[in-house]
Amino acid sequence: MLEIALCSLVTILPDYLYRRYAQNKQIGRDITLYSVWFELRWGITTCLMLTVLLITIIFYYHPSSTSVTPLFRTVPILPEEGGRVSEIFVKWRDEVEKGQRIFKLDSAKQEAELEVAKRRIEEVDAAMVMGEADLAAAEGQIQQAKGAYQQSLDELATKEELRLRNADVVTVREIERLRNIVDGRKGAVVAAEAAKQAAVTRMSTLLPAQKASASAALQKAQVDLDKTVVYAGVSGHVEQFILRVGDIVNPFMRPAGILIPREAGRTQLQAGFGQIEAQVMKVGMAAEATCVSKPLTIIPMVVNGVQDFIAAGQIRAGEQLLDVPLAARNGKLLVFLEPLYEDGLDGVTPGSSCIANAYSNNHDRMEKEDLGFFTRIYLHGVDAVGVVHAIILRAQALLLPIKTLVLSGH
Repeated sequence: MLEIALCSLVTILPDYLYRRYAQNKQIGRDITLYSVWFELRWGITTCLMLTVLLITIIFYYHPSSTSVTPLFRTVPILPEEGGRVSEIFVKWRDEVEKGQRIFKLDSAKQEAELEVAKRRIEEVDAAMVMGEADLAAAEGQIQQAKGAYQQSLDELATKEELRLRNADVVTVREIERLRNIVDGRKGAVVAAEAAKQAAVTRMSTLLPAQKASASAALQKAQVDLDKTVVYAGVSGHVEQFILRVGDIVNPFMRPAGILIPREAGRTQLQAGFGQIEAQVMKVGMAAEATCVSKPLTIIPMVVNGVQDFIAAGQIRAGEQLLDVPLAARNGKLLVFLEPLYEDGLDGVTPGSSCIANAYSNNHDRMEKEDLGFFTRIYLHGVDAVGVVHAIILRAQALLLPIKTLVLSGH
């Protein structure tokens, strides 16, 4: 109606003024209810054509959407592992801070595993102490073996010298026996040195590796124990929290409750505009919005993001072939709007229904580009008619409470 009223000022009104004063036709005599069309046919026809053109320009360059809402996410309250609830630290509707405990599962099994891991580390530490003793014993065995080996060498040398002086004093068999003893004691020295090397390797490689494994097992046991306590991942408040002590919870079951982040839905609006607006919607466009939860208020906004794909076109692998007309029907262009001023969305309830307008601005284009005279006139006109949509939005803001409270059968 507003567009028709504006267009009639430059079409029907001049046509009437021409009939009235140039042709001297009188209302009620020459211009009657039955002759309006015949007398004002040029003005009416031009008005209708101009109205259609104006509405097209306004809705294309200054799009509007009623599919606007401050969307918000929720965080399900779930443990990482299943178990039986032993303690509950919060209640329904409680405010929680990030890192605050929500509930705890029975941790007897995890505590036992943690104790076993601690004892395993103590066992490895004791083995390292024993290893030092074994290393010292190996050193003693080496000294003992070397001493016995040296003694046998000395005895063999003495016997061989005596035999050289007098062959009848020492028999050949005695010399062979001593040589066998020397070889055996030499092998004992090698065995003692190998035992020492094994003790060193055990101390430097095996036991540290076992201790590292035990430490890792201890850390895993501590992590498993920590997982029995469920913490708040973000600051917010708890909703639909009906958990009780003794309940069995599992991450694959439905959540124990919902955690709503404190800033959820209070920083920006998400609007669904028509697909035809894809070439018009740009980041940085000015916008305005009004919401049911904050009536009679116009919120200055700015476009800070435009999703460059339409969700209705997504496909998922399945057992049925894709029907393209069904997939592409009624898809919306998702646009993100944030308040132009800080705390602009104060008082707007997250999830509230809103109406939003976006306004094209060709000022920068006219400043940077060398455009023709008529193009500049057209772009100035496009920017100017945005006021019509702004007036319509304010009218909607005024009528929204009436429509909601009176006309909706409230």
